[in-house]
Amino acid sequence: MIGNVDDPTEIKRYRDVVRKASIHGDYVIIGIEHYSTFDKNMIFRILNYDATTYINQVESKKEVYPVGSFVFYTGDKKWNTPLELNDYFDIPEELKAYINEWKFIFVDVKEIDTSKIKDEQTRYFIEAIQEMYKGNFEGLHRRIKMNRDNFIYAAIITGSLDLIRDLPEGDEIDMCEGMERMAEGFRNEGRKEGEKREKKTALLSLLKVKLGNVSNQLEQAIQNSSIEKLNTLTLSIFDITNEDDVLKIIN
Repeated sequence: MIGNVDDPTEIKRYRDVVRKASIHGDYVIIGIEHYSTFDKNMIFRILNYDATTYINQVESKKEVYPVGSFVFYTGDKKWNTPLELNDYFDIPEELKAYINEWKFIFVDVKEIDTSKIKDEQTRYFIEAIQEMYKGNFEGLHRRIKMNRDNFIYAAIITGSLDLIRDLPEGDEIDMCEGMERMAEGFRNEGRKEGEKREKKTALLSLLKVKLGNVSNQLEQAIQNSSIEKLNTLTLSIFDITNEDDVLKIIN
């Protein structure tokens, strides 16, 4: 609780992923946030998450472990907001020694060195996203079998909703066939009315997967939304946790 006694404010924050890990026998708590859009106040969110995690450990009266925070970014543009607290402010050099620093580890999916990824499906997934953003479909024409869910996530991240239509059943997708479909989808990016309807249908299908269900109110709001709003919603799909998040974007 923060604020004055008469009007306190309760702040609740939930990380996307939290894991307790052992590294050479020493434990650490790893927190991960996934973002596909910019948040200029990200450093404050991370500071809040980290501080809350430390306080919860102290109040539990158990051993306190160090906390590391990572932001996994999957947007198409270059991240341009501060990664460290002191970079957020214009602090005179002589005062910097008196201001506590806070930072997070930033990981841009477009810049990951996939040669260091041991898990095959994870490597395929990251490489697919990287090549999709580059528009390098020839580089994706390899005879590999990609996990079906990973293929869907890659299409969501890169805004390629046309790929979701008529997706073959099964646990795996032939990468060569899938990338041909993606290339065709990008080549036919025109904004005709029929294509708009298909995009809305595909996005509704993704929201049903993400949220479990979609109300009639939300479905109608999607149908009435402009293609620009739907594109914005697509880029923010991983940040959505409920229908209110969707309505804030498209209204």
